[in-house]
Amino acid sequence: MIVPKLTTCLFVSDLHGHLHKYESLFKSIVSRRPGIVFIGGDYLPSGFLPGAAQPRDFVDGFLIPGLKSVRATLAERYPAIFLIMGNDDERAEEHMALTMEREGLLQYVHDKMVGIESFQICGYSYVPPTPFLLKDWERYDVSRYVDPGSVSPEDGRVSVAISHRERRLLTIKADLERLTGEGSLERTVFLFHAPPHDTCLDRADLDGVRVEGVQLDLHVGSIAIRRFIETRQPLLSLHGHIHESARLSGSWRDRIGRTHLFSAAHDGPELSLISFDLEDLENARRDLI
Repeated sequence: MIVPKLTTCLFVSDLHGHLHKYESLFKSIVSRRPGIVFIGGDYLPSGFLPGAAQPRDFVDGFLIPGLKSVRATLAERYPAIFLIMGNDDERAEEHMALTMEREGLLQYVHDKMVGIESFQICGYSYVPPTPFLLKDWERYDVSRYVDPGSVSPEDGRVSVAISHRERRLLTIKADLERLTGEGSLERTVFLFHAPPHDTCLDRADLDGVRVEGVQLDLHVGSIAIRRFIETRQPLLSLHGHIHESARLSGSWRDRIGRTHLFSAAHDGPELSLISFDLEDLENARRDLI
């Protein structure tokens, strides 16, 4: 029996409950037998899409049985799966991720730092303010500034009660400082939903879009996440959120100093599957399947 290296990984994001993408993921896990799988948010069906399944029906009727089938096939070779939610996933459905964690199917790592052998995995779901109205997973970035055309975290809707203080005063910048402390991050993988600002990973389809005569910034990622990566230099940072970024920028990967950046977001019908070895990030690859 050949046991895969723990350091071999698959990464997906922004599947939005599309069954064919999950089926491709399940088949890839069985055939490639990675040690780790990362799921970077927006994993549930989007409620605003016509005909979308209800999240509970999707999780109970499809996702849990699918993961259990993969686990039954792979047995002790079942990978460690790390999951966060994204800005399209209602926080009221967070309990379903916790249910899957209790059943041993995955680990829910938002706002957590967990160890796996010599590596650390840290998850974080929040994104800077967007034009969308669901604000469960939106937070001010480095200050209370909001880009033209976007809606502040205080003015949208939430699916669970969030205090006025949290909606008004907390920032992504402060969260990352609290979450990571001062230790070395050279063996840490960050699973973010938002990409860092001004990279190949946050290029949005906003060419020619103006608000009150001002061209919107084409790069819509998090300034706080970029500054954090520049300063702390983790091993790897994984991202999603901006579906069209790779098509517009021409690349699904970038680099800030020593830190490798990968995005699995994709605006086509295929599953964007990033495969890599934590000991050989230069040779990561992206397959559209």
